[in-house]
Parts: sequence; C-alpha cells; structure tokens
Amino acid sequence: MNVAEFLRVKRVAYEFIPHLRTTDAQRLAHSVHAPGREVAKTVLLHAGAAYVVAVLPADRSIDLDLAKDVLGASKVELATEQDIANHCPDCELGALPPFGSQYRMKTLVEESLTEDEQIVFEGNNHREAYRISFADFQRLEQPIVAAFAAVV
Repeated sequence: MNVAEFLRVKRVAYEFIPHLRTTDAQRLAHSVHAPGREVAKTVLLHAGAAYVVAVLPADRSIDLDLAKDVLGASKVELATEQDIANHCPDCELGALPPFGSQYRMKTLVEESLTEDEQIVFEGNNHREAYRISFADFQRLEQPIVAAFAAVV
C-alpha cells in the first residue's frame, strides 16, 4: 500500500511532508517541527496469535500490560523489524504506516490522540510523513480507541 495513493483514492485531504531520514518518532517530530503529542508513532504488536498495529503519540510509550488487557490477549509483546518486513513488504525496513486494515490487521489507537485535530505520521519509508485530520484517520481506519500508553 502506498500511503499517498491510499489517501488519494479515499479522497482524504493530506499534507505530504518530505524530511531528512529519521528512525524514531521523536526525531520525526523534531524534523517536521511538530509537538511529539501530535506525531503518531506506529508500533507492531504481537498479541497472542495475531498482530496489531498500535498508534500512539511520539512522546508516549506502550504499557504492554494495558495493551494486553485492551486486546484481551494472554500475552502482548513488541514485534520485531523482521515481523514488520514480513507483514508490510511495501515499506522500508522499520517503517510502518498507521493503517493496519490495509495489512489485514486491527489498529489500536491511544485515546490521547483523539484530542488532536490533526496527526502526523510516517509513510512507507523514513523520509516521508503525512498530516491528516484525526477525524479522517478515524473514519478510514475505525480503530480500537483505548488508553494503553504512558508519558515517556
């Protein structure tokens, strides 16, 4: 899935933000001059037999116990970069857009992101970002919304 193409097909207004290569969401926030709370980092979770795309603000970290409770899984752990590569072959190693549905996975969103009018997120590689309204993201993805992150 190409993020720009996906957003165009779905008729979602977006801002494309090219930037220097970044490898984590806090650096992405700095690079695109956005507060960490508005930059959505995407993490792949291994929850029992399933994989789940978790989306949370760059300035927060996942509480795996809370995620486990929200997902009703017996165990939740961070997936490996190889897991991401296997599930998202169209993405640069380690890059993961926040659209789990496009990879046949559920998407879990930290409820604090719902407070922002817009979110910024990484595309298919570490040199592109996109800004869309949270309302459009929620409409497209229909994620599970819950509290599962702590402030870093």
